[in-house]
Amino acid sequence: MMKFKKQLPFFLGALVGAGSLALAIAQPPRGGQAGIIKPEMGDVIQANIYADNWFAMYINGKLVAVDPIDFLPHNVVNVNILPEYPMTIAIIAKDNADPKTGFEYGDHIGDGGFVLKFSDGTISDAKWKAKRIFSAPPVKYEPIPTSWYLPSFDDSKWDSATEFTPQRVNPKKPYYDYNFEGAKFIWTSDLDKDNTVLFRTKIEKPGWKARWTTKPDLDVSGFPLR
Repeated sequence: MMKFKKQLPFFLGALVGAGSLALAIAQPPRGGQAGIIKPEMGDVIQANIYADNWFAMYINGKLVAVDPIDFLPHNVVNVNILPEYPMTIAIIAKDNADPKTGFEYGDHIGDGGFVLKFSDGTISDAKWKAKRIFSAPPVKYEPIPTSWYLPSFDDSKWDSATEFTPQRVNPKKPYYDYNFEGAKFIWTSDLDKDNTVLFRTKIEKPGWKARWTTKPDLDVSGFPLR
């Protein structure tokens, strides 16, 4: 009996050790499940966006960026994006304007402007589609098309975006602090009177395949519209 008592700690230690080993084998690798490949920060791309004055951006039907400053000071929004191609980019952009008159500062007609560049080479240019929603003066409104931000939406009847020089748009200092090389300022053909504009484009990358295998269980497509 005494001999068994002396050996008891050894047996208990061995039992605990075996249990820990079995548990470690049964558990998936820390931070994920066996066989699952998760996206990492090395998979994301950088997006630089400058709007005069405000924008919201959808990618593949999901709201991914909203300008946090609706008026002044002019700012650049820089965000990380996990890309999936083909990539449908849909933008609503607004210049500062009184919704009843179209003027800013009481009696002044302002001008808009939007420019975008992604680190994957995506840029804003005349290949994008554009549609005016609110123009003034005189005040004219068109309804925002249903599902305009979805990849399935048909924008074939929209006009092509019009390119403008930085000299014409007159962006403020934050624009020059970020990389917009190659990207063009775009709007409708009327930079002054068109105050709310929708933009769309589709980026193709033939042969692209996601490195990761995970898919979200939550659905944020269409937020906050549904």
